[in-house]
Amino acid sequence: MTRHIRFNAFDMNCVGHQSPGLWAHPRDRSWKYKDLDYWQDLARTLERGIFDGIFIADVIGYYDVYKGSNYHAIHQAAQLPVNDPLQLAAPIALATEHLGIGITASTSFEHPYTFARRIATADHHSKGRIGWNIVTSYLESGAKNVGEAGLRRHDNRYDVAAEYVEVLYKLLEGSWEEGAVVRDRDNRVFTHPERVHEIGHKGKYFDVPGYGLTEPSPQRTPVLYQAGASGPGKAFAAQHAECIFVAAPTKSVLKGYVAEIREKAAAAGRDPSKIFIYTLLTVITDETEEKAQAKFRDYQDYVSRDGALVFMSGWSGIDFGQYAPTDLVKKVETNAIHSVVEHLAGGDKSWTIDELARFGGIGGMGPVFVGSPERIADILQEWVEDTDVDGFNLAYAVTPESFENVVDFIVPELQRRGAYPTEYKPGTLRQKLFGQGDYLPQTHPAHGYRDIEAVKRREAERRGDSLVLKAV
Repeated sequence: MTRHIRFNAFDMNCVGHQSPGLWAHPRDRSWKYKDLDYWQDLARTLERGIFDGIFIADVIGYYDVYKGSNYHAIHQAAQLPVNDPLQLAAPIALATEHLGIGITASTSFEHPYTFARRIATADHHSKGRIGWNIVTSYLESGAKNVGEAGLRRHDNRYDVAAEYVEVLYKLLEGSWEEGAVVRDRDNRVFTHPERVHEIGHKGKYFDVPGYGLTEPSPQRTPVLYQAGASGPGKAFAAQHAECIFVAAPTKSVLKGYVAEIREKAAAAGRDPSKIFIYTLLTVITDETEEKAQAKFRDYQDYVSRDGALVFMSGWSGIDFGQYAPTDLVKKVETNAIHSVVEHLAGGDKSWTIDELARFGGIGGMGPVFVGSPERIADILQEWVEDTDVDGFNLAYAVTPESFENVVDFIVPELQRRGAYPTEYKPGTLRQKLFGQGDYLPQTHPAHGYRDIEAVKRREAERRGDSLVLKAV
């Protein structure tokens, strides 16, 4: 059988997202990001295209590395202004029946106890269609504006994230037993108190002694997304993530990444085929090759060079404004996204600053494919075959036009080839994706937290509390 290609829509509750300057294009509607009907219309388009989901990115802070200020970020609306992503879950869920809704939330800026309630509420409201994109954040400006002296060191942020998800697993998987809520009117019992448990978490970064606040949602823990591509990021993803996003500028970089993630997941006792990897790219297409190329040239007229370097500087932590256009990108140790520096300075291509600005002008760190439906379908199938990637996280040049073009031109072509689904599977997002139930499987580390007595034993062992251990 021909392998099915998977699509996610990559967006953000802001203007322009990955294509700085394209907000000025006469057909772009990203400036309507404040309007719920804009998001609902887009969601219906994506559901018509059988997309796995809409993946809503987020940043806390602003891009102020380029030329040492945030002037160009503000001037070109480079992910500023930006609204909260989680508030889009309910309106998108109301407008659709099947579309997954991936929400980005940082382990660096929100306490796990309150976040567990917020994400579980969204899973309830969407009837189990929520995913959580786990990020550790990379902007110093965000850390400073929430009262911290600065951003934690890169690897340390993943130590925090590991404990953060542990707290989430305890709250969402172990605090409320299955069947705790009975809604027994005759006996006036809504919930059996003996089936609701304190999690007793006392760790290095978080103390959470008490009960989870929500009854189990359809998936308990939302589908877990992750986008880390550094060494610690890949290790974390192999341990926890169900869907992984990568921004690989070339096919060879992507192939190596996919192979490494699947190997690490297998070593962690997980089924590598049950981890879906999506790579970032932008598709520009039309009925014919000529029309697609003309559309691409039209889009290029609106690209902001400063805006592109604002993003590249913010993602890498390197101020590219201090170099000449012909200078080569060199590896510099920073506290931002390590994989960006590794890909640009240590990959199979040398980049000048000017090439970097042109590359990042449309679609950010992902490649841009331009062509007829037939040509694009050929490329997508080739990438899947050559790299073992599962699908594509599609950024836009102009919205909603870029997504509409994929749905109207690319999806039908792939379906004709038997390479794309023609309908959704029933059930929650996790069931639709993997077909093995609503909850995380036994091979996932979260599964063990459903046994509350085992959780207590682990806590006692971590504290070295022999008396508590014996009591349990």
